[in-house]
Amino acid sequence: MQNKINKTFSESINQALHYSMSKDKNLLCFGLGVTDPKGVFGTTLNLEKKFGSERVFDTPCSENAITGVSIGASLNGNRSVVTHQRLDFFLLAMDQLVNSAAKWHYMFGSKNSVPITLRLIIGRGWGQGPTHSQNLQSWFNHIPGLKVVAPTFADDAKNLLISSIFDPNPVIFLEHRWLHGLNNPLISSDNNVKLGKARLCNKGSDFTIISFSYLTFEALTAIKFLKKYYNINCDLIDLRSIKPLDWKTIFKSVKKTGKVLALDTGHQTGSVASEIISTIVEKNFEYLKFKPIKLAMPDFPEPTSYALTKNFYITPEKIINEILKSLNVKKKTNIVLPKKKHHDQPGEWFKGPF
Repeated sequence: MQNKINKTFSESINQALHYSMSKDKNLLCFGLGVTDPKGVFGTTLNLEKKFGSERVFDTPCSENAITGVSIGASLNGNRSVVTHQRLDFFLLAMDQLVNSAAKWHYMFGSKNSVPITLRLIIGRGWGQGPTHSQNLQSWFNHIPGLKVVAPTFADDAKNLLISSIFDPNPVIFLEHRWLHGLNNPLISSDNNVKLGKARLCNKGSDFTIISFSYLTFEALTAIKFLKKYYNINCDLIDLRSIKPLDWKTIFKSVKKTGKVLALDTGHQTGSVASEIISTIVEKNFEYLKFKPIKLAMPDFPEPTSYALTKNFYITPEKIINEILKSLNVKKKTNIVLPKKKHHDQPGEWFKGPF
C-alpha cells in the first residue's frame, strides 16, 4: 500500500518545477514575482538558487512582452513556464497567446509548435473586486490550439503541471489562490498524468456533480452533508482539464444517474458549465431524468465589499439546495450546515491574496 504524504498545493507546484527543470536543462522559468522572497505563494522557492538566474528570473511588469519572449524562446528550443500572478493582468497578452502561440502548430503544418506553460492565478480573496478576481477559463476554452488545465488536489497540481510543461503545445495552467495553502495527501507519484482525464472523487448513483478547481472542495462538503442527512449519494467528477474535456467519464456517470449539476467559477453566460450541459443534452438526452442544473457566477462583475460578496459565490449550501429541489426532497429545518468564520476566507491559513 502506497504511503500518503501530505503536501500543500504550493509545495506540489514547487516540486513539479524542480523536477521539470532538472529533467530539461533548457527549460526556463520566469515571470512576475518568481524570485520574490515569497515565491508566488511558495511555488517558485529555491528555483533560482538551484538552477541559476539565467534560467529562473523575475521580469519587468509587461505581460505582453513576457509572453512574447516565452514564445520566441520556445520556438528556439527553450520550453518556458511563465508565471502571471493574476489572470486579469494577463489579458494584456491575449494577442500573443491567441494570434501567435495557439496558431503556430496549425499554420505551419504541425512541423513547429510552441511548448509554453502559462501559470495564471485566478479566484477570489478579500477585497479583490472586479479587476483582480476573474475566472475567465471559458475565454481560453474557446480558442483552438490551447489546452486548459485547472487542478484541485495537490497530487494533480504536481503531475498535471509536469504534463503541461512537456506538452508540445501551449497550455493554460489555472491556479485558484484559495488552493495554494490547502494541505492534502500527495497520493500519486505518476508524472505522466494525461491532460484531458478527469478524476472521479466520489461515487454515487443518485446525482452527478461536475466541477473543477476550488469548487470541487465545496462540492465535497455538500456531498458529505447530503449522504449523512438525506442518504443521497453523488458521483463527483473533478475535471482537472477543461480543455480537452473527459467526455467518456462524464457520459458514463450521466448514463448511471440521469441527473446532472455542473459547477463553474466563471460567469453563467458562455461558461464551461454551459458547454458541458449543452453537450450532455445533445449526446445523452435519452438518459436524463430531468433538466440538468448549472451553478455559475452571476453575469455581474465580482464585488469588492465584504457585504456584497456574502451571497455572490457558490457555496455548499447552494449546491445542497439545488439537488434537494431537483429531487423534490423537503429540506430539514433542524439541520444547519457548518459555515466558515468568514465567507471570503477558505481557512485561517489564508493570510491574503498576494
